[in-house]
Amino acid sequence: MKFAGPALTVEVRPGDNLMIHAALALAKPGDVIVVDGGGYLGGALTGFLMVSQARAAGVAAFVIDGAVRDIEETCASGFPVFAAGANPNGPTKAIGGKVNWPVSVGGVAVNPGDLIVGDADGVVAVPQEKVEEVVAAVQAKLDMEQQFLKALSEGTVMNAWVTDALRSAGMLAAGESL
Repeated sequence: MKFAGPALTVEVRPGDNLMIHAALALAKPGDVIVVDGGGYLGGALTGFLMVSQARAAGVAAFVIDGAVRDIEETCASGFPVFAAGANPNGPTKAIGGKVNWPVSVGGVAVNPGDLIVGDADGVVAVPQEKVEEVVAAVQAKLDMEQQFLKALSEGTVMNAWVTDALRSAGMLAAGESL
């Protein structure tokens, strides 16, 4: 499960998903709906029906600082959902909030349009103004890792840097080696 897309941010009141429904009505294909649920785990904010609606709308993923439900069906669907927890209790649909407003999810500030990227290891938010810089740094890291893997497949272990790092850490004296 991998995804990337611009944040469509949502702020809800604990246990109420009215504004997530509003966000689904506004979502464009590729959007990542990022929900500030305040970390509330006393009731789910989404379930399989909303996941199905999001998928049909072309939404890339849900990132929710709150609980979700229908875990088995959602996992089987392959739709990316990252949440603070799970709870079988359903939400109310009666209290306003905000859509496309700065939010905080898991203690991370997310602004509308920030690049949200996720995979099985987790989710990151990249501020819009840093996207080019971060993409370049990520590409450089991927290129280095591919070179390392290629060298390994050719029987070469490239770990000379370890000796230098151990010297810098004071673990090896000059002239010593592993």
